Amino acid sequence: MNRLVLGGFIALVLVAIGMFWWQGRAAVEQGAPPPIPDAVQPAPDALPSADPGAMRGPAPPEATELTREEQRFFRYDRNRDRRITRNEMLSSRTEAFRKLDKDRNNLLDFEEWAVATARRFDGADGNRDRELDMAEFLTTAPKPAPRKPACRC
Repeated sequence: MNRLVLGGFIALVLVAIGMFWWQGRAAVEQGAPPPIPDAVQPAPDALPSADPGAMRGPAPPEATELTREEQRFFRYDRNRDRRITRNEMLSSRTEAFRKLDKDRNNLLDFEEWAVATARRFDGADGNRDRELDMAEFLTTAPKPAPRKPACRC
């Protein structure tokens, strides 16, 4: 008996959902714009054209070319104030963390990592104002790796 009542209830719910869907679809079709007559529609192969005449758009913005060191500097300088604070320097040091984790078990104490990074920051901060300007940041550049010949021809 319970199955019969449950089946009847589900059938009524499905009928109600179908009616709401049908009525909603009719409302959308009623508000749709009328179709464009065939004589007005462009040929499907024709490309649209526009004649701007003497109009001119705005000039594109000037792009400045950043040097390699400026690009590296702005990776750390998150707020673009041309100063790297201690927090900005420490926030993006995940690669240094991986270098300090010698046994590759991802169990390096944060204090050990922060001490090494803070020492590096303090070594680069020549005037001890706890901020790096562009000249001080240049001293933190990694040493270039020696180039190997491309082939032994």
